[in-house]
Amino acid sequence: MSRRNRSFHAQSPLEVTEQLATNLQCGLTQAEAERRLAVHGPNRLPEEPPDPAWLRLLRQFHNPLIYVLLVAGILTAYLGHWIDAAVIFAVVIVSAVLGALQEGKAQRALAAVKSMLAQTAVVIRDGRRRQIAAEELVPGDLVFLESGMVVPADLRLVAARRLAVDEAVLTGESLPVEKDPEPVDEAAPLAERRCMAYSGTTVVRGQGLGVVVATGGDSELGRIGKLVASVSRLETPLTRRLTRFAQGAAAVIVGVSALLFAWAYWGLGQPLDEIFLAVVGIAVAAIPEGLPAIVTIILAIGGQRLAQHQAIVRRLPAVETLGSVTVICTDKTGTLTRNQLTVTSVLLPHDSVEVSGSGYEPTGAFLRDGRPRLPESVRGLVRLARASLLCNDAALHADAEGHWHGEGDPLEVALMSMALKAGLDPERERRCWPRVDLIPFEPERRWMATLNRDHHGNHVIFLKGAPEVVLAHCYSDADGQPLDMAGWGERLMREAAKGRRMIALAWKRLSSPKEALSLEDVNGGFALLGVVGLEDPPRPEAKEAIRECHEAGIRVLMITGDHPVTAQAIGQMLGLRAEAPLTGVEIERLDDAALGARIAETDVVARAAPEHKLRLVRVLQGQGHIVAMTGDGANDAPALQAADIGVAMGKRGTDAARQASAMVLADDNFATIAQAVRWGRVAYDNIKKALLFVLPTNVAQALVVAIALAAGWSLPISATQILWVNLVTAVTLAIAVAFEMPEPDVMQRPPRPPVEPLVTGAMAWRVVFIGVLICLLSYGAYGISLVRELGEDFARTAATHTLVCAEVMYLFNCRRFVASGWSREVLRGNPALWPVIGVLALLQLAFVYAPPLQLLFRTAALDAFAWAYALAGALAAFAVVEVEKAVLRRMGRVAL
Repeated sequence: MSRRNRSFHAQSPLEVTEQLATNLQCGLTQAEAERRLAVHGPNRLPEEPPDPAWLRLLRQFHNPLIYVLLVAGILTAYLGHWIDAAVIFAVVIVSAVLGALQEGKAQRALAAVKSMLAQTAVVIRDGRRRQIAAEELVPGDLVFLESGMVVPADLRLVAARRLAVDEAVLTGESLPVEKDPEPVDEAAPLAERRCMAYSGTTVVRGQGLGVVVATGGDSELGRIGKLVASVSRLETPLTRRLTRFAQGAAAVIVGVSALLFAWAYWGLGQPLDEIFLAVVGIAVAAIPEGLPAIVTIILAIGGQRLAQHQAIVRRLPAVETLGSVTVICTDKTGTLTRNQLTVTSVLLPHDSVEVSGSGYEPTGAFLRDGRPRLPESVRGLVRLARASLLCNDAALHADAEGHWHGEGDPLEVALMSMALKAGLDPERERRCWPRVDLIPFEPERRWMATLNRDHHGNHVIFLKGAPEVVLAHCYSDADGQPLDMAGWGERLMREAAKGRRMIALAWKRLSSPKEALSLEDVNGGFALLGVVGLEDPPRPEAKEAIRECHEAGIRVLMITGDHPVTAQAIGQMLGLRAEAPLTGVEIERLDDAALGARIAETDVVARAAPEHKLRLVRVLQGQGHIVAMTGDGANDAPALQAADIGVAMGKRGTDAARQASAMVLADDNFATIAQAVRWGRVAYDNIKKALLFVLPTNVAQALVVAIALAAGWSLPISATQILWVNLVTAVTLAIAVAFEMPEPDVMQRPPRPPVEPLVTGAMAWRVVFIGVLICLLSYGAYGISLVRELGEDFARTAATHTLVCAEVMYLFNCRRFVASGWSREVLRGNPALWPVIGVLALLQLAFVYAPPLQLLFRTAALDAFAWAYALAGALAAFAVVEVEKAVLRRMGRVAL
C-alpha cells in the first residue's frame, strides 16, 4: 500500500478506499490500524546517526601538508630536538581540533524536515471520531482537516468544503491551492493535484476529509528528506584550492628534500644526523604552519562583516564561496518576492489605474500614466474598494514594531490592504454597512456574496469572485451602461499575460429588505464595479540586486513552482531572460546534455519540483559552474544541500531550509546577496594576500637551509628561529591582512574561473621573486656578521632579524595586489595594521635582547650596524616590489 507505486490523484475516492481496504463511514478498526502500523512503521521520517566526534577529529589529519608535518615532527623528536617537535605537534593538533569543532556544526536538515510534521491528527476509527498522535497514522486512516491545521500525512481527499491549502513549502506556489476531491490527470505535477493534501502543508481555510495514502518516509515530505539525506555536501572552492595547494606543496617539499638528502649524504658525505636535522628544517621552513589559522581568522572576520549586513554564516568556508559563485539559483516565492499577495492594478468600467506598494503594508498610491491620483478623483475606485472591504472575512493589523500582518485568505488580505490605501476605515465602513448575511466562497461556485445594509436602511448584495463568473451575473457596469463583453475580454487577457490573478467585484441594490441571502438572489442583475489584478510582486530591491550580480559576472536563475505565465511575468520585471521559461515537464524529458543547452537559453524555470531543482544544480555544476542556491521552503532543502553554497531565508524560511544551508539571510532580502558576494570576494582576496605575504617567507627560509645543506655549510638560521618566524612574526603580521578593506574594482571583476589554482602563475612569480630577495638579504646579514667576527649566534640573529624587517616592509606591498604601495591610503584604512606592527616590534625586541629568549633561541644582542643593514635591506626590497608592480600595471594587469 505504499504510495510509491500508486497514482492516487488519478483515481476516484471509491477506487482509493477500495484499494486501501478502508471504510468511509467507519474508518479502520483499531486492531487493523495496529497491524498496519507494524507493517509501515511510525509516521515519522528516518534519521541517520551523526558521525562521532572521534571520527570527525581523525578526518582532520587527512591532508598532505599535515602528513609532512607529522613526519617532520617524528624525525625531530627522534633526533632529540624536543622543543621543535613539541611546537610542530602543537600546530597540527590545534589545527585538527578547530576543524573538528567546525564540522561538528554540520547540517541537521533531516531533523528539521521532521519538525515540520504535525504532532496530532483527528481520525475516524471503529466508527468514532478521535484524536491520536500523528505518528500512529497508517495508510487507510480517515483524517479530518480544518483551518489552521498542519496536514499530518499524504491524503487523498474524499470531501472538501471551501478547503484551501498553502503548499508553498513543497511547491513554491505563492497562492493557496483550492482543493477538490475530483481526480486529475495522472501526469499532473504535484502543484496541480488538487485532490491531494500533502504532509507538512497548512490548511488556510475550510474543512476536508482525506484517506491517508502515504506516511513517514513514503510521503512527499519524506521523499524530500531522503533527497536531503542522499546529497553529500560538496567541498567548497576554497577547500578544493587549499587541497590542491597542499598536495602540490607537499610533493615539491618531499621531492626537494629527498634530492638534497641524497646529495648531502652520497655527494658530500655529511653525517646522517646533521642531514636529517637540515631536511626537517627545510620541511618546517617551507610548510606554512600558520596558514590554517590565518585562513580561519580571515573567514571569521568575513563572517562578522557579513553578519553586519544581515547574512549569518553557518559554515566559515561559505564566506569565500559566495565570492566564487558563477550562478545563483534562487527561489521566487519569499526570496525575490515577499510571498504576500498585493493588488497591483484596478480595472474600472471607464478607467484603469496601477497600484504601487508591496506586501500587506497599506502604503502606496493609485497611478494613472505613472502619476499619483487621489482615490476620490478616480471614478468608481472608492466604491470598488468599499466592496472589496465589505465582501471580505480577512483582518489586517500592524504589530508594535509597525510590521503589518494579515489573518485569513491571503487574497482577501491583499484586498483589505488596497481598501486601506484608498483611505477607507474598516471599522467605520462595517458600522455604516453592517453585514446581514453571506454565502461563503465555494470552489465549485467560485464566488462569495454578502448581504449588507446601508445607512439608509437599504439592502445591497456585494459579489466577489472569478471574473468570468462575476461577469456572467452582470447586466451593466456601475454607471448603468451595458457591458462591453468583448472589451472586457481583451482587458482581462492583457492582465493575465502579466501573470496576475484577477478578482471581479459587483453589487446589486435590492428593492426590499431581506434577512437572509439565497442562491437565487445572486443569480443575475448585478452591476460590475471592476476587476482587480493581484500578484506576489518582486521585492523593490531585488531588481537592483540582480543587476549588481550581472555586473559582477554572476548569472541569476529563478527556479519556482509557479505557473509558467506567472514566472515569466515576474522574471521580466526582474530583468531576467524570461521569454521561454523552462518547465519541470521539460526537465524530466531532457537528458543532461540537452538540459544544459536548454538552461543556457533562459533564466526562468517554472513548475519545478524538488528533484528538478536538485538536478539543475548538478547539471550546472557539471558545466563547471560554482552554484549558489537560495530558498526558504522544505522543497528547497535538497538543492540547498547539493549546491556549492546554500543560502536560506531567515524569517520566512523553514528549519529544513536553514539547516541545509551554509548561510542564512536574516532579513530575507535577496539584495543582501550582492553584499555577501562583495565581502566573499574580499575574504578570498585577503586569503590570497596572506599567501602572498606568508609564502615568500617560507621560500626564503627553505632556500637559506637548502643552500646551506647543498653547500655543506652550517645553517644561517636555526630550526627554532625558523619556527619563531613562522609562528610568531609571520602569523602576527598576516593577521593584519585579514582586516583589509575591498579593492575598488572588487565587484567589477568577473568570477574567478572554478579551475583557477589558489596560487596563480603571477602569484608564484612574486613568491619566488621575493623569497629569493629575502634569502639573499638574510645571507648578506649572516655573511657580514661572520666577516666581522661577531660569532655564530650574532650572525644567525642578524639573519633572522633582517628577514623579519623585510617582512614588515613587504606587508605594505601586499596590501594591494598591483596598485601602488606608496600612497597614503596604504598607510591607513586598516585598523589592525599599526597595532600588529607595534606588537611584533615588541616581540622582536624581546627575541633579540631579552635574556630568557636569548637562551631559548640562542640569539645575541644586535649592534647599530646590524640594525642599519636590516632596515636598509627592507626598504630596498619594498622599492624593488613596487617597481615590479609598476611594470605589471603598465602591462594592464589589475590582479594576481
